[in-house]
This record gives sequence, C-alpha cells and structure tokens, in this order.
Amino acid sequence: MADKIFMKEGLLQVPNHPIISYIEGDGVGQDIWKNVQKIVDRAVAKAYADERSIAWQEVLAGEKAVALTGQSLPAKTLETIKEDLVAIKGPLGTPVGQGMRSLNVALRQELDLFACVRPIRYFDGVPSPLKEPEKTSVTIFRENTEDIYAGIEWEKGTAEVAKVIDFLQNEMSVSKIRFPESSAIGIKPISQEGSERLIRSAIQYALENKLTTVTLVHKGNIQKFTEGGFRKWGYELAEREFATELADGRLVINDIIADNFLQQILLNPDKFQVVALTNLNGDYASDAVAAQVGGIGISPGANINYTTGHAIFEATHGTAPDIAGQNKANPCSLLLSAVMMLDYLGWKEAGALIIRAVEETLKAGQVTADFAQLTGQEGLSTSAFSEKIIDKF
Repeated sequence: MADKIFMKEGLLQVPNHPIISYIEGDGVGQDIWKNVQKIVDRAVAKAYADERSIAWQEVLAGEKAVALTGQSLPAKTLETIKEDLVAIKGPLGTPVGQGMRSLNVALRQELDLFACVRPIRYFDGVPSPLKEPEKTSVTIFRENTEDIYAGIEWEKGTAEVAKVIDFLQNEMSVSKIRFPESSAIGIKPISQEGSERLIRSAIQYALENKLTTVTLVHKGNIQKFTEGGFRKWGYELAEREFATELADGRLVINDIIADNFLQQILLNPDKFQVVALTNLNGDYASDAVAAQVGGIGISPGANINYTTGHAIFEATHGTAPDIAGQNKANPCSLLLSAVMMLDYLGWKEAGALIIRAVEETLKAGQVTADFAQLTGQEGLSTSAFSEKIIDKF
C-alpha cells in the first residue's frame, strides 16, 4: 500500500511504497521522463524485489498545465508537492525578457528549497573538451532563494524606478548611478540566515561523504556586504558549529573569488571537493563546470530544504523543442537526478545499480545523438539507450 513520506525529529521517514510526485516537463520531457521512470522502477525491483516500489503521482506545471488548467503552475501542484515532500521533474521552459518568471525559480521559492545541489563527475566514454576530465569531481551547493533571483527589479522609464532612483540619490546619497534617466534597477538581497543554512548543508554533506574541503566561492572583493557577507558568515558558522571537525582535520574551509574559481576549476579541478556559492555565481558555475565533463546533458540536480525535507530532483538542461517528441534526447541528466532522489530516500542499492549501468553503457560507446555527433558515432534513440542501461542490471 502506498504511503506518504514524512519528517520525524528532523529525519526523513520513507515507507516501502512511497508516493512521489512527478512533472513530465515541457519539450523533450515527454521523451525522457517515461524512460527514466521505467529505469528507476526496474532498478528498484531488481534491488528490493517486491519489498519496495514507488507510487508515481503526476502533477502539472508548464505547457501541459496551461493546456489542461489554464495556469502554468496550478495551486494544486504546489499543495501536492508540499504534502508529498519529494518530487522529480523534467525541464520546464521560461521566456526571456517578458512573460512569466521562471517556473523553476517559483517552485524553489514557494517551497523554500534553499539548496541547489549539483554533483558533477566524469563518466568514461563521454566526450569532453578537457584532456583529463576525470580530475573533475565536485559537488556544487548553490543558494537557491536569494540574490537577484528574488526578482526585485524595476523597469527603465517607469514611475517606480524613478521613485527608487530618487530615494537612492536623495535619501541614501548614492552618486554612482551613471545614467539615471535610462537605468533599470534591481536589488540583490543576501542574508546571514540564508547563507548560513546553505553553507551548513554543504559542510554536513562533505562530512557525511568523507570529503574534507568546502570552498566558499564569492565576489566579496567588489560586493563587500553581500558576497563578502556570504564569505564572512561561512567562516564564522564553521568555527562556531564545526570546531571539532576543523581542529581534527576532518574539515577544511577556504574561499576563492568567483572569477578565479572559474579559472582554477579548469586548471586544477582536483583541488575542489564541495563548493558553496551565492545564487547567481552558482548558476554560472554549475553549467560551466558541467561542461568540463560533457555538459548539462549528463549533469544531475536537486533542490532541497534539509530542514523540512522538501526536495525536487530535476533535469538541469532546457526543453530542446527542436527535437521534442522525436525520441532523440539524452535522459542522463534526469536519470542521474533520479539516482540522487533514490539516495535521498536511503535506497542507495537501487541508485548504485543505475550508476554502474550508466558507467558500463557509456564506456561501451553506447550513447545518444548529442554525444554521438561529437565522436562520429551513430547515436541511439532515447528508448534504445534506456534499454541498454536496463540490460546492464
């Protein structure tokens, strides 16, 4: 019988047949989700026989939701995920410059999913621009709810932006708005509380996975009180809450300027294990580092609130409408995110089955079209690639 996941005394309680919500996603979501679901179900059955299974429950968001309900993010979807705690989703589209704000950002903010977690590693057989991509193995913890993603901004030429600029110039003595008549204005909130809970989660993740180094990535040399605050609060938190681990060498905290990080992760990738970043820097870094090991097509991601237990695991790439419905898309990003979900549930045996199968499949040169075109091979369809993975079980 299917039951709900719940939190008790700060720990996730997972029944043997949990209800998990899923959002198919826009574009290639229709191609990748059904195959990922099949792989996960087969892995769970292989690992646990009839003792465990997932009761999948569809919720709507994006284009499918608009078509069926007239809303891109129905209230029922948020209510269901809030109740079920754990969800997984395909890619959702967002227009640039106008229209609705990002559904991904809306889900993160509405559910307070403060940590965007992106473990990035290399799989043998995946084409990479690096000579030694296997040296890249880093988990990114990106703050998910603050920074410019709070969406606090005013458009050029509006009465609202004029009021903000007037306040800044006349009340706060700001003299560095170079072109006030043609400026749009945005606000960048970075809080101590928001920074600390993200950095705390990164440190706890490192310790649980027997990793030593947590690096704070920031732009504090320019933004002294926001990015600089992130760095300062991170060191203070570590000294206050993890003094024993710092003293006995189980934990090392260091920091690096964001632009230098993007250089050093290329030149010396093996120096980084877990990195914690503010929201915008984390967005840039997540995709840049993923490119070192083959791109976001093979990069998983999760949005987690470690306090409430709420988590959404997701494909990190876009909707690729040009190949939607053609059975061509690479399912690895969503599939590896599903592995993260299984690990989050404590079902590590099933996750390990999938990881081994993905490793063997890619190493054998059995890849989808996105990788095949880089190596001159003939690519497999989404479904054929997925069957190759299941065969490895």
